Amino acid sequence: MPACFQPTILRYDSIDSTNLEATRQAKAGAPEGLCILAREQTSGRGRLDRSWQSPKDAGLYFSIILRPKLEMNAWPLITLMAALAVSDALIKACALRVDIKWPNDICVNDRKLGGILAETVETDIGTAAIVGIGINLRNEGLSPDISRQALSVESVTGRIPDVERVLHELVKAIGERYEFLQSAEGAEHTIREWCANSAYAFGRRVRVTLLGETFEGMTRGLESDGALRVETDRGKVRIVRAGDVTALRATSSQVTSHEQLMRKNERRKYFD
Repeated sequence: MPACFQPTILRYDSIDSTNLEATRQAKAGAPEGLCILAREQTSGRGRLDRSWQSPKDAGLYFSIILRPKLEMNAWPLITLMAALAVSDALIKACALRVDIKWPNDICVNDRKLGGILAETVETDIGTAAIVGIGINLRNEGLSPDISRQALSVESVTGRIPDVERVLHELVKAIGERYEFLQSAEGAEHTIREWCANSAYAFGRRVRVTLLGETFEGMTRGLESDGALRVETDRGKVRIVRAGDVTALRATSSQVTSHEQLMRKNERRKYFD
């Protein structure tokens, strides 16, 4: 881990939101690496101000304060970095390989296992990034109304995960991924790693919902700042930096030999 990155974990039985507490701590001058962990959130938050169900001891509810030495246009890569760290941690702690959906969902079989909420906050010692991570660990955390779209580590592996092991591996992976992100080749490396670990990066048919607009197309990798490239049915590549992206099932007529060749060529641009 970077010499200045010394994780300290503050633990709470119950809190409104780990991201809100991390924001309060950052504004009070907390250093980089301060982590907030809660057994329960009473006002858990997801992306676009959605609520995040956070029953007691049913998930990992975690936020960390970062103070990146990055150009601001590279800050969106922090979300990609965090997703890779979650993937690393679940492989090591639970022997569970997950998928990553742009921009912030951790999935298994197209169902949501976890999510990431990265926010910025102005403080007296500079701008900080607050990275919140929620992972569904146990089955009882899934209410009937969300169980069709979500699952837990327990439901996938058949075992209740050790939350302390997951936490340990997560903090370690964040330190390693974050350090590399800030290196000379960090941005390019993070994008390549994200694309290599996401089935959504290339050739996935999606619906994109923006403010007042919806369109469909095929994913064509990422821009240098982490934005998603989507080719519409008219052949125009649109750059998506905000909005909802929903995976669609392509029909057999849409997945042609030409499309398969396009996917292969796109991956070569990233990985050859």
